[in-house]
This record gives sequence, structure tokens and C-alpha cells, in this order.
Amino acid sequence: MFGLGMQELVIIGIVAILLFGKRLPEVARTWGKHYAEFRRSLSDIQSQMDMSDLYSSRPSSSSYTKSSPATSEEEDDYDVATAPKFEPPPSEPQKEPSTDSV
Repeated sequence: MFGLGMQELVIIGIVAILLFGKRLPEVARTWGKHYAEFRRSLSDIQSQMDMSDLYSSRPSSSSYTKSSPATSEEEDDYDVATAPKFEPPPSEPQKEPSTDSV
């Protein structure tokens, strides 16, 4: 199921019995119902997403349309994002060693 071994399942069972005692069957039933409802709603959402994929492939009269690639006219309306060119700082002038002898 979740990669749990027999020892882990026994420990989880003992902890569940200690926490819930005689109410354990009722709690397990409630959790099972909530889990089934969660799975059902998850599959409903998934099927709605699949249906919306099918509908988006057909032309529709609704205001929502799938975005199409930008044309050259649309691209002219926007500035192209560019990073400033890196210029290293100017180096400091180096002093030449003096040739004077003392």
C-alpha cells in the first residue's frame, strides 16, 4: 500500500487502539467515508479537466478561447526584456616603478 511492512502496521494498529479504544470502528468508518468522498470528488475534478480539454480543442462561441501564438504585430506592442550588458569596472592606473637611484 504505502510501502509499510508488517511491523509498521502493527505499531500503527497499537497506537490507534490506544488513541481511540472502543470508538476505533466508528472512527475507521468515518475516515473511510471521508476518504471515499475525497476520491469521488477528485475523480469528478479530473473528469471535468478531461472534458475541458476536449471542449478547448473545438471552436466555441464563449469568450474564453485558447491563446494562440503571438503574431508579429502583437510582438511589436511589447518591449523585449533584456538584461543590461555587463561591463567590468575600469581598472585603476598602475604606477610605474621609478628609475631614480638614491
